[in-house]
Amino acid sequence: MDLFRLGHPELRALREDAPVHRDERTGLWLVSRHRDVRAVLADPAAFHPDNALTAITPIPRPLLRVLARAGFSLPPTLANNGTATHAGLRRLVARFLTPARVAALEPRIAELAAERLDRITGPTADLHPALARDLPALVLLEVLGIRDVDVAALKDWSTASLELFWGEPDPARQRGLVASAAAFHQWLTARISAADPAGDDLFGALRAHGVPLRDAAGLCYFLLIAGQETTTQLLCAVFDAVLRHDLWPRAAEPGMAARCVEEVLRRHPPVTTWRRVAARPATLSGVDVPAGAHLLLMLAGAGSDPEVFTDPESFCPARSDARKHLAFGHGRHFCLGAGLARLEAEVVLRETARRFPALRLASAQSPPMLGLLSFRAPLSVPVVLDGRGTAGQRRIIDAVGAS
Repeated sequence: MDLFRLGHPELRALREDAPVHRDERTGLWLVSRHRDVRAVLADPAAFHPDNALTAITPIPRPLLRVLARAGFSLPPTLANNGTATHAGLRRLVARFLTPARVAALEPRIAELAAERLDRITGPTADLHPALARDLPALVLLEVLGIRDVDVAALKDWSTASLELFWGEPDPARQRGLVASAAAFHQWLTARISAADPAGDDLFGALRAHGVPLRDAAGLCYFLLIAGQETTTQLLCAVFDAVLRHDLWPRAAEPGMAARCVEEVLRRHPPVTTWRRVAARPATLSGVDVPAGAHLLLMLAGAGSDPEVFTDPESFCPARSDARKHLAFGHGRHFCLGAGLARLEAEVVLRETARRFPALRLASAQSPPMLGLLSFRAPLSVPVVLDGRGTAGQRRIIDAVGAS
C-alpha cells in the first residue's frame, strides 16, 4: 500500500475492512474511522503528539550534523508538544489569530486577490502561481506583524521543509533539502534575536515573554510553514474541486464560496493524515494497539465516513453536516489558523468567480498532485478564462451593468 498516494477507493476500503491496520512497510498503525480518529485527537494523555513533526524518511547522520551545526532543532512547542508548556505557547500565538483580528482581514485579502486577478490577462492561466502560491504567505506575515520578508525565499524554504519531513527524498535530494531547512532556521534565529520585545510582531512577543531562542525558532519554523503552505494547498484544492464539479457559475452567490470551502475540507482536505504515539495500550474499533505504537490518523478518510456524513461520496456544498470533518484536527491541538484559512479560501474563490464567471478547467485530466504523507493537493490549476480579466475591462462591464 502506497501511503503517499491513497485515493478515496483505498481510504474507503481501509475504513470498511481494516479501520485499524498496521502497515508492514512503515510500521504505522492506520486509523481511518471518524470516531476513532476523533477519540485519539481528543485524548492527549493516551495519545501523545511527540512524533507529529518527525521526518518520515530518516535523515542520515552526516546530514543531521549539518543541521546541528546550523543550530537546527525542533523542541516541543505546538503541534509536537504534549508537555505543560503547550498551553502558554498556544495562547501567545492565538493572540494574533483571534476571530476579530481574522475577520478584519477580509478587505485586505480581497485587495490582494484583486491585485493578482488584475495581472491575469489570459486567454489561459494557472491559478496556482497566479493566485494561490504567494497570497497566503503575505496574509500570514501581515497578521503576525512580520515585515521585510523575501516571500519567494520563504516559499522555497517551506516547500523544501515539507518534502524533507513528509516526503521520500533520496539521499542526494535530502542534502539540498537539509541545506534549505538549515538556512531557514538560521534566518529565523537571527530575526528573533534582533526583534524588539516592545514590538507588535510575533518575534517581538516571543522575546517579550521570555521564550528561549531555541523554542521560539522551533515554534516559528513550522508555524510559518504550516500557516501558509496548507492554505496554498487548500486554495488549489478548492479551485479544482469547484470547477471539476461544475459549481463555478454559482461560486459568487452569497454564502456559496464558504460552503464549497467546507465541503473541500471534508472531501479533499490538504492535510490528509496526522500522527500520534500511543502512550499506553488502547483498543480502537476492537483492535488492540500496543503502547508505543505510531498511529497515522487518516483525516481524509474520516471525512467520508458514512457513520457521520450523509451520502459521503457526493460533493455537496449544501450539506448540513460538513463541519463535522476533522481537517483541522480536534481537541487541544485544533489548528490555530483554521478561521484564517477558511476566510482566505472563501474570499479568494468568491473574488475569482466574480471576476471570471465563465472560467473553466483547461483539461479534464487529473492535475499533478503534491504527494507527501500528510499533504495532498493539486500542484497546478490550468484554466481557460472568459476575457474579463483586466481592471479596465472589469470597470467597463460593471459600469454597463449598473446603468
